[in-house]
Amino acid sequence: MNKPNDEKPIEPPGPNEQFEQSAKALFDASVDSLDAATLSKLNQGRQAALAAAADAPRLWHRWVPAAGMATAVLVAVLVVRGPDMDDVPFAANPVQSDFELLMGDDALEMIEELDFYSWIDIAEADATDDVG
Repeated sequence: MNKPNDEKPIEPPGPNEQFEQSAKALFDASVDSLDAATLSKLNQGRQAALAAAADAPRLWHRWVPAAGMATAVLVAVLVVRGPDMDDVPFAANPVQSDFELLMGDDALEMIEELDFYSWIDIAEADATDDVG
C-alpha cells in the first residue's frame, strides 16, 4: 500500500523568508535581553488588559435576538406584500399589439407610400454624408 507523500519538497528560502527569519531572530534576541522588571511590568499590563476585557459588559449580545427577529419580520412583510405592480402599464402580448398596428387602417396607407418613406431614408443618409 502506497501512502501519498504529504511532505512538501524542501525549497531554498526566498528573499521574503530570509527577511522573516532574520526579523524573528532579532525580535527573539531583543526579548531575551529584557530584564526581569520589564518582563514583570509587561506581564502585569497584559493581565490587567485581559481582566478589563473580561469584565466589560457586552451589551450588543442582548440585541442580537431582537435584530434577528426584526430582520425576519421585514423579510416576511416584503415577501407577502411584494412590489405593487397594479399601476404599472405594460402590454400583455407585445407581439400581438405590433401585429394589430400593422393590420390597422393606417398600415395600408403606409404600405402604399413605401416609396416616399424610402426616399426620406435616402435623403437623410445623403444629408449626413454632406455634413463633414
